[in-house]
Amino acid sequence: MRRALSIVRAQLRASIALALQYRLEFLVEGGLAILWMAVTLVPVLVVFGTRHAVEGWTFPEMLLVLGWFVALKGVLEGAVSPSLTSVIEHVRKGTLDFVLLKPADAQLLVSVAKLEPWRVVDLVGAGLIFAYAFGKLGRTPTAGEVLAAGVMLLGALLVLYSISILVVSIAFFAVRVDNLLYLFQSVFDVARWPSTIFRGFLAVLFTYVLPLALMTTYPALALLGKLQMGTALGGLAGTVAFAAFARLVWSRSIRKYTSASS
Repeated sequence: MRRALSIVRAQLRASIALALQYRLEFLVEGGLAILWMAVTLVPVLVVFGTRHAVEGWTFPEMLLVLGWFVALKGVLEGAVSPSLTSVIEHVRKGTLDFVLLKPADAQLLVSVAKLEPWRVVDLVGAGLIFAYAFGKLGRTPTAGEVLAAGVMLLGALLVLYSISILVVSIAFFAVRVDNLLYLFQSVFDVARWPSTIFRGFLAVLFTYVLPLALMTTYPALALLGKLQMGTALGGLAGTVAFAAFARLVWSRSIRKYTSASS
């Protein structure tokens, strides 16, 4: 674990140093991130401009879901997608050897290959959304609720990462899978809404197949003190199983890799 953390710290320092070499781009990207957050709020403001609640969710409660969505979107586009997209290029060109030959776990190395530090703006924005939401609710979350939300957040990050690993693993069998990663980013936009607003097939899809409910709805319910223990434990158990499956698929896929020298 200590070795893994040292690798992450080293890559983060390198990414920050690289980003600061182009300070104008750093500022522009940060500004675009703020603009994107403002646009994200528009659908929620429109919906609650004509009604008090949607499927039992009031405006402040919906903001909590949106806050988790903004935070996870920042992680997805600031760390997960840039790094794993570079893996697809390595596989396509046969240059993944440079990663596999390093004395560290290959999955860890490819997962932190490229980071975009300006996406920290999303995390700050999510914090402001949480503060405003609880101000409207007239309460603050208890220590137990914050702890539960933190645990569910770890589960959400693990699921988000595992889905991306599964998509990238297809690159060892197919020529181009970039569009699948972009497709997932688009589908992830559904997570800005609570899972309870979906019905039928969509409810099953976004709860069990692509567990978007675990990513934003469950952490929001935890902060509100409404998350049932059985639901939380079931979600975490599913998360661990999903991550183990993704690791298995990655391990099997890496064996299919043919380098440029083969």
